[in-house]
Amino acid sequence: LVGSFLISGTSYAQSASLFNGKNLDGWKIYGTEKWYVEDGLLICESGADKEYGYLGTEKNYKDFILTLEFKQGKNGNSGVFIRSTVDGTKVNGWQVEVAPSGQHTGGVYESYGRGWLIKPEPEKEKVLKEGAWNKMTIKVQGAKLTTWLNETQMIELEDEKIGQGSGGIVLQIHSGGDV
Repeated sequence: LVGSFLISGTSYAQSASLFNGKNLDGWKIYGTEKWYVEDGLLICESGADKEYGYLGTEKNYKDFILTLEFKQGKNGNSGVFIRSTVDGTKVNGWQVEVAPSGQHTGGVYESYGRGWLIKPEPEKEKVLKEGAWNKMTIKVQGAKLTTWLNETQMIELEDEKIGQGSGGIVLQIHSGGDV
């Protein structure tokens, strides 16, 4: 996952950047993957053991609108977790998928729980631009979660467990791929 991250506050009237374009201040690394800043971009690469890795916010976020950009590789698999916690390299929470074409980018997966909660309609997945920059927006308000990819609404989900969730925003690099 490479890009810039902007989050709008609980009131949606305030906005703050989660990523300063210079360093990883405000974030914590989990796992052996490489997370660094280069030319103002947040870069992640698989580590030597090619296992899962995460970069999580030090703060928790309940209701927000998160906008980010990512450049999708052909075999890259990643995700953005919301209201999530990390223990070692085990994330408990909900992942908005970032993956190659046809692999449900914008869908929601519950880790260590119910699995896929919702996948986008296959026709919508065609808006993903492999090898190019993509814009994702994630809106979380109470129990409602909505995602957009390149201005196309991918899913809308209302889920009681998400509504009760608490935690940070956590970026993932999947084992063995590149994004």
